[in-house]
Amino acid sequence: MKKIILLFTLVGLLSTGYAQQPKKDVLKFQKPGYSYYYDVIMKQLQNYYQKQQVKKQHKYATVDLSGYDLPNKKSLYKYYWHNPPISQGNTGTCWDFSTTSFFESEVYRLTGKKVKLSEMWTVYWEYVEKARGFVRTHGKSLFDEGSESNAVTRIWKKYGVVPESEYIGKPKDMPFYDHSKMVKEMKAFLKGVKENNLWNEDFVISTIKQILNKYMGVPPTKFTVDGKVYTPKTYLKDYLKLNLDDYVDILSLKQFPYWKQVEYPVPDNWWHDSSYYNVPLDVYMDIINHAIKNGYTAVIGGDVSEPGFDRKTQCAIVPTFDIPPQYIDENAREFRFYNHTTTDDHGMHLVGWTNYKGTIWYLIKDSSSGSRNGDPKSLNFGYYFFRQDYFKLKMIDYMINKNAIPKQYRKKMGL
Repeated sequence: MKKIILLFTLVGLLSTGYAQQPKKDVLKFQKPGYSYYYDVIMKQLQNYYQKQQVKKQHKYATVDLSGYDLPNKKSLYKYYWHNPPISQGNTGTCWDFSTTSFFESEVYRLTGKKVKLSEMWTVYWEYVEKARGFVRTHGKSLFDEGSESNAVTRIWKKYGVVPESEYIGKPKDMPFYDHSKMVKEMKAFLKGVKENNLWNEDFVISTIKQILNKYMGVPPTKFTVDGKVYTPKTYLKDYLKLNLDDYVDILSLKQFPYWKQVEYPVPDNWWHDSSYYNVPLDVYMDIINHAIKNGYTAVIGGDVSEPGFDRKTQCAIVPTFDIPPQYIDENAREFRFYNHTTTDDHGMHLVGWTNYKGTIWYLIKDSSSGSRNGDPKSLNFGYYFFRQDYFKLKMIDYMINKNAIPKQYRKKMGL
């Protein structure tokens, strides 16, 4: 009798164990379909330049989320005020669009003012500073489109900022931003500088400004808002009332000591900023969840070139064929950063969250084309929906207001 009872108990345990096994995700190869980037952005730009569009066709690997119950509707999330998503066009300026959007939300949170700031103002002066760095390092410093979120605070501290209405940064009839020709021309010029040892900073900066002015327009020195004249610096200080020293960048990388400020070792951190606070992964997640649940938004940066990043459903998860969620820890995260399967691809604005059937999801405002492959009239147009495991494994850093950090962590960080 005891043997029979033991047998049934064993069968029951095995059955329960199988029932608790997580559902296995499936990888599929998706044929290219409608693409906002190719079918809208590039098509309109090709028409603007009066050139024939060449559309690339290729299959891509993605997780099969058909039939999944997904919270891919903005209405399911608690979110905080932000301007509607806008497109960065054919540019590599996600770092600027995401961070500018973040500061617009911060201005509203702090003052109640709804402002639309110029992304291209920051891009203009960032190129000037990149050119300066290129000269001072004799060509060793990176000159390209990418940068990091704290480049925005660095540029604003030096040059101020302006409303978008005062500096659009492109011809009025150009349908989308397109920096391909401009960047090519600047790189060709700097290549000649390096080859001929023309390390005259004034000459290089002046020439770079001429190229920028040709494609983007001359940035303003003063303008009027609500009947008052401002310079870019007084607009930042007196109208926006932002204290840029209140904003910090947070990492979680095992290769560095925790609770210290370190350099973020990626190419887009071209000026080698070493002010990033490195914290353990559980603290990293605790801080972002505390912030988003208490009225704050954040700029996030990380990898979006994953099969678990599905542009059809606009959802990002970590599939079981990558790593089961229960095994995501500091080691798994560091391993992927070390072997470059996690890279610093993209900057986005985290604006909301939800607890969907026991799992935290994040609402992500985006400026890239992948979030725009759905109906332009949909409230979900320009957003992504990140499951917490994707953020935990693939988002490498974020910028937040230091007051969004729980007090016990601020103390350990020396804030």
